[in-house]
Amino acid sequence: MMNKFKKLKRYTLFFAIGSLYLLTSFLLRIVFLTWNFHEAQTDVISVIKSLVIGTFFDLGTLSYFLILWSFYLFFFPSKWTGNIVDKTVQTTYFIIVSVIFYFSFFAEITFWEEFQRRFNFIAVDYLIYTYEVIQNINESYPLPFLISGIIGLELLTVWFLKRKRIFKLTFKSNASRTTKAFILGVNLVLVIGFGLFVNNESAEWSNNRYNNEISKTGIYSFFAAFRNNNLKYKEFYLSFSDKKAFKIVQDELNISSINKTATSPISRTITNTQQEITPNIILICIESLSADFMKAYGNEKKLTPFLDSLRTQSISFENLNSTGTRTVRGMEALSLSIPPTPGRSIVKRENNEHLFTVGEVFKNKGYENTFFYGGDGYFDNMNHFFSNNGFNIVDRGRKLLNIDDILTKRTLIEDEEVNFENAWGVSDEDLYDKVLKVTDALPKNQPFFHFIMTTSNHRPYTYPEGKIDIPSGTNRNGAVKYTDFAIKQFLKKASKKEWYKNTVFVIVADHCASSAGKWELNINNYHIPAFIYNFPNKKPFQVKKLSSQIDLLPSLFGLMNWSYESNFYGQNVFEENYQPRAFIGNYRKLGLLKDDHLIILNDHKSFNNYQYVASNHQLYKKDTDSLLLNLAIANYQTADWLFRNQGLTIKTKNEKN
Repeated sequence: MMNKFKKLKRYTLFFAIGSLYLLTSFLLRIVFLTWNFHEAQTDVISVIKSLVIGTFFDLGTLSYFLILWSFYLFFFPSKWTGNIVDKTVQTTYFIIVSVIFYFSFFAEITFWEEFQRRFNFIAVDYLIYTYEVIQNINESYPLPFLISGIIGLELLTVWFLKRKRIFKLTFKSNASRTTKAFILGVNLVLVIGFGLFVNNESAEWSNNRYNNEISKTGIYSFFAAFRNNNLKYKEFYLSFSDKKAFKIVQDELNISSINKTATSPISRTITNTQQEITPNIILICIESLSADFMKAYGNEKKLTPFLDSLRTQSISFENLNSTGTRTVRGMEALSLSIPPTPGRSIVKRENNEHLFTVGEVFKNKGYENTFFYGGDGYFDNMNHFFSNNGFNIVDRGRKLLNIDDILTKRTLIEDEEVNFENAWGVSDEDLYDKVLKVTDALPKNQPFFHFIMTTSNHRPYTYPEGKIDIPSGTNRNGAVKYTDFAIKQFLKKASKKEWYKNTVFVIVADHCASSAGKWELNINNYHIPAFIYNFPNKKPFQVKKLSSQIDLLPSLFGLMNWSYESNFYGQNVFEENYQPRAFIGNYRKLGLLKDDHLIILNDHKSFNNYQYVASNHQLYKKDTDSLLLNLAIANYQTADWLFRNQGLTIKTKNEKN
């Protein structure tokens, strides 16, 4: 036994880094399990299974980090063991990898606090927008403490290994060729096995989402999301012929005659016989405003007194659901009126220019379209998407003007117009003041459509002091209450403007504050408030029907009696033939909710059926409804097809030819 151990002394530092990673990863699972003890399945079998599967994924992840080290130790000449090159290479490799492990440990805790998930596509996006993310982390957490903690742990680790003579054993020992080949071989088997036969979804063994997330490994999940952020529907999901899929959608949309010159099989003419009206439209898309922040939906903390009062004076959508869990999903739903396609939002994809958006409908009615954002519109590709789809841009840009800015109208929120800002942008009050200023400058008889995206209801939850009774930076409740306060001030100022009496305000959330929950998709975490205020000659009323975020603008067009060419999946909920349903999803799970039946399509060509009980927000397995399953497949399949085949563009085949 001692002889066998001596053969492995050369690998002492190699095994030390492996042990370090397995230990920190195990501790992280215990932290997450304790954190969500009441939501996760915590019986002995479930806990053991989560830990065992998690360790399996840890070994796979570790193999990727150690493969280069394995090759180095295999090929490095034994006669040079312990020289300056050997010491430098192995020590540097150890320090870099261990710092990554410690950084991942802290980063996963902060990410879990926000999303209750392992690293996913959101974490991948965060790498792109480093300014906003670093500023947000700096304003939300004690960054110097976190950095000092990582450095301190690294120094403590090196001190401990030196005390245990780990470095000395590594640099004064050799291993046989057989030992080196065996360790390299095991490492290669793990790397190849995980690369070819294991995917991140293999960790999803439970009906409880928390157990699945605990079973995963953060670093492995990160690279899986990086690889799968643009999923082709037919490669990953249940499908049938495109002809059958479009026929189902056409029947759902009551399309009786097909426009043969259009690029889209769902293109049709919406006809209204009553007199059209063309009021100005200001759409306020509120960051992370879950319905359950409002008193009307059960909140007793008095966070939204103004919005609660405004709801009673509006056309209120009581059962409307967001399509996703991110701002770009909300923008996609509101502007394109399309179910959420798998992978990243169309707002962030390539080839998303000249699409048929609600802006095109407004433009054809003579409106001036403007997108307002309190942060840098470079974030999440917002400026590119809106500027290339018929909108002027107003944002807090920090970047130099580029060709997009020259070819389109872009106005910056200047320093002298800002009283408060944080990592994500200026305060909502400053943004609304800019909206008022831009609106006042428009020609008197120019109808306008404003799409406003707020930022204040976002971590680090900071806002101007003295506005509300919760100190800035305290928590989400304060940010929600400030959001409510800022909208009140905006409408108060707007009411004094000449254009106010002919302006309709559409207020809606982009998504809920959290999508966390134990189910694949948690329906109650997609419920968002939406209401239309100041609509002419309409008394306030409530829309009780189940509806989707994609239905909001088509319903508004219906209220205004507009006839227009449509390429939307969204429907007018006020039509007699409207069939209530809602599309909900994340970047992998695609759901269709109808009545109390939820179909979820998964990216390994499978599906789950649930009955939703609203009273306790629980899902129960249910027998398959083949018609609803086909409807879900058809909508998601055709939406993906349309984007990938230029079916969402505003050009016709004749124009293209």
